[in-house]
Parts: sequence; structure tokens; C-alpha cells
Amino acid sequence: MFSKLAAGYDINYAIDGSAEQKLTKAAIVHDKKSGRVMEISTNQPGVQFYTSNTLYQKGKGGFTYKPHAALCLETQGFPDSVNHPSFPSQIVNPGESYKHYMLFKFSNL
Repeated sequence: MFSKLAAGYDINYAIDGSAEQKLTKAAIVHDKKSGRVMEISTNQPGVQFYTSNTLYQKGKGGFTYKPHAALCLETQGFPDSVNHPSFPSQIVNPGESYKHYMLFKFSNL
């Protein structure tokens, strides 16, 4: 699937309904072959989706992992939010707390 887009994915998605103190479902990943499911919830407004676009890594038994052999989901604020007043602020001032919650839930269908 990822190989259909030559450069892969490296994009930030806005999460509907996210709030600083509330966990909101950000993503669900399902592997049809194994039935494994990973669900991610967060209090952040965005999730970065990246498909290991430049990966070349030797693994166990000499197996080489190539581009798009993995994916990454990073919950976060919006990139470049400091330059966009309409984006949620990522600035933490002295005396303020920063709380970043992320919950991983694994299951098997």
C-alpha cells in the first residue's frame, strides 16, 4: 500500500475532538494477516504519520528492511504552530505544566 506513493507518507493529521485533558482516539492499525490491532489515543491535536521512507536497516538473520517496511504514528501538536495563530499553541511558559498523554491499546481479532 505505501509503495503506491513513491515518496511514502510524512504528514500530520488533525484529530477531531482532541482536548488537552481528554484522550481522543487518534488511529487504529490492523494487520489482516495476523489479526493484530493497535489503537492509539492522545490528548494532542495531531498525529504524524510516517512510513519509514528512507529505511535501509539490517535485521535479524541478515534480513534487510527497506523503505515502507514500517510505519510510525507520533502524537503531537501541529508542526509550525508558532507561526499560525489559529493552531493550538505549543508554547509552555515558566510555571506552566506540559502534559502529553498517549495510550496504546493492543488486541487481536
